[in-house]
This record gives sequence, C-alpha cells and structure tokens, in this order.
Amino acid sequence: MSLPELDNLVRIGQLKAEPRNEAEVRRMLEMARTRLADAQLERVSREGRFTSAYNAAHAAALAALRWHGYRSENRYTVFQCLAHTVAWPAHRWRVLDAAHQKRNLAEYEGFLDVEESTIRELCVLVTELVADVQAMVQLS
Repeated sequence: MSLPELDNLVRIGQLKAEPRNEAEVRRMLEMARTRLADAQLERVSREGRFTSAYNAAHAAALAALRWHGYRSENRYTVFQCLAHTVAWPAHRWRVLDAAHQKRNLAEYEGFLDVEESTIRELCVLVTELVADVQAMVQLS
C-alpha cells in the first residue's frame, strides 16, 4: 500500500520502495515478540533488557514499514514513519526515538544509563506496537 508521505521520503532518498514480503513481516513480528519477552526477564541486566526492548520496537516498526512496501536503512526514520504506517501520534513514537538516542549513546560512546521505569514504559509501548502491526497485517 503506497502512502503519499512515505512516497515523499522515497523521492528524497530516506526510504526505498520494495514489494511487500509477508513472510518477512511475520518473521519481524515474531522477532519483536521474542525480544520483548527477553526484555521482561528479571534475571537479565537492566542494559540487556533495555536493548531487547529497543530491538523489539525496531523490529515491530520495521515490520509495519515493510507491510506498506517500504524499507529504511535509518532506524530513526523507521520510528518516525509510525505516524503513517500505524497512525501513531508523535507523543508515542517519540518515546521510541528517545530510546533510539539512548541506544546510540550505548553503541557509539559506551554509555547507557537507563531506569527501570524506562524499560517498563518501553515494554508497554512495544506490546501496543506489536498488537497494532499484527492487527494491520490481519486486516489486509
């Protein structure tokens, strides 16, 4: 399904248009569920749970983007596109953007300071995102 806002991002090189691959979308959703489950394991370090929750969010957001026939190499863009792929308001996807920035600090500067409340909030949002993407996939 082509979306005008996302087609504009294709024109400026932020996204690539690719045919929908339902098997890929379903695999990404399953990966999101698995990583979300990992994020909720108390025996895993706080950093490990955060990383799992973040990766679950990315997998689910990318599944939504792929469902509509687009791909991005930029993780931030994948989260921004949630406004169009699953009609998420900015206050929801911006939480994922904040997690993305924390993830970048960890990956590129070796610094990650994350609170339990952040992990819990991220897990709640990811649960909702997975459900929203799953509903979209089932409706089509």
